[in-house]
Amino acid sequence: MASRDSAASEITPDVLLRAYACGIFPMAESVDDPSLFWVEPDMRGIIPLGGFRVTSRLARTVRSDAFTVTVDRDFKAVIDGCAAPQPGRDDTWINRRIRELYIGLHEIGHCHSVEVWQDGDLVGGLYGVSLGRAFFGESMFHRARDASKVALVHLVARLLAGGYILLDTQFVTDHLKSFGAIEVPRLRYRNLLDDALDGEASFAALPTDRPVAGAEALAIIASRS
Repeated sequence: MASRDSAASEITPDVLLRAYACGIFPMAESVDDPSLFWVEPDMRGIIPLGGFRVTSRLARTVRSDAFTVTVDRDFKAVIDGCAAPQPGRDDTWINRRIRELYIGLHEIGHCHSVEVWQDGDLVGGLYGVSLGRAFFGESMFHRARDASKVALVHLVARLLAGGYILLDTQFVTDHLKSFGAIEVPRLRYRNLLDDALDGEASFAALPTDRPVAGAEALAIIASRS
């Protein structure tokens, strides 16, 4: 279900947080479309944190620390990477207004990025919204094989360590299904969201001023599965 907002300029970061608390989120038709519309899917994508799956091949990559993973080091570069064309995706829903809104959320501590680096270059990452004990994944990108997957592994470890209980993916793709993503009906989602909003979690439960080793991230996930 979607409804178009013809006065996108009136949407502020605070309004956006209230929308997330109600189970809706904004999108744009394309990068060149200045308007936004609100979305509340009939079936909502989530990754049950206790059922997050990591293949043995990906675990080897994560454990090798071939990538350096940081958080909140370069939020703007991550959202720009998510907005850029990707293989099989020429267009994006991240327009200028979306970018400004989420940068605003980041500045007040409710939006976070995970960056994946290789030889000093940003090669992947993701960003999302944190509210209560819920994390709403917005978008991810990669410029090197497995970079976005590594970002997701580190995100889940951080969420588990920080006391989060809901990881919202909005929709489910075959890619996310490989990690354990499922669809839940709108009413079930709202119940999960209400539980997650009752309480506080910490995105900084793991260090934010230095990279976290892949082995540590995997150990946290294994201990909660």
